[in-house]
Amino acid sequence: MQNYIVSLLQKTSNDKNMSEKKPELSDAMKRKLESKKFSKNPILGTKFTIAISSAKGGVGKSSFATNLALALKKIGLKIGLLDADIYGPSVPKMFGITEKPKSDGQKLEPILKYDIQCMSIGFLTDQQTPMIWRGPMVTSAIKTFTQKVNWQNLDFIIIDMPPGTGDTQLTFSQEIKMDGAIIISTPQEVALLDVKRGIKMFEKLGVKILGLVDNMSFFIGDDGKKYNIFGEGGVKKTAEEFKKEFLGEIPIDPDIGKFGDEGKPLVEANPSHEISKIYINLAKKIKEIYL
Repeated sequence: MQNYIVSLLQKTSNDKNMSEKKPELSDAMKRKLESKKFSKNPILGTKFTIAISSAKGGVGKSSFATNLALALKKIGLKIGLLDADIYGPSVPKMFGITEKPKSDGQKLEPILKYDIQCMSIGFLTDQQTPMIWRGPMVTSAIKTFTQKVNWQNLDFIIIDMPPGTGDTQLTFSQEIKMDGAIIISTPQEVALLDVKRGIKMFEKLGVKILGLVDNMSFFIGDDGKKYNIFGEGGVKKTAEEFKKEFLGEIPIDPDIGKFGDEGKPLVEANPSHEISKIYINLAKKIKEIYL
């Protein structure tokens, strides 16, 4: 199977000349993006594609993506989950998937778990194997998972993007038709500086930003008091500064990590949990926007 995926990636890589240079949002890159026209291809098998992005790692993006996908499924939609975090895939662990995807020699079959069609580079490699890939190989992997996976009859594909504003984000935004992006952040200033760069990247690439989410925004102590350990209000202020919608807060709760580590995310394990209700309400809002 690993030989098959490598051959697919190499074939895709040869389909188009790709630069070895890592794209950055420098002034030169901004001018390049402004002047170049991109031919964006839809992911076959789905009506809409939503990217879950964070400009910084460690803010709970993958947890958000998995729980949002399950919330959309809970309200009756057909959902795919694409783990595009090449260097740190989380879906295999969070969904408890250990099997390998099947192939007919042309396309990979997504793995069905919790009625979600799933695909991840983590399905094809050992969990402890580092992904030491340069830009062109990453780009080829992304094209494989969008164009050579047999996604079927989906309302939405939720894409768990890697953190940052590098090759993967640029490839998706330039070449894949994305119908919207949700940016996840914690409220401290060091994270928000990167969020602002992420917003500008999506705007330059013509991707609609559905809004910003303040993740791990606070926790409720045993004394019943609310503690904002990462600061307060920063994500909302950033949304207002850039005239984007603020989609709300998701508090810290040990159950999120606990159920994710057990391979059954919170929304699936306990849909009546208060945080699950936050995800389900957000899913309903997304459904109203698109369907």
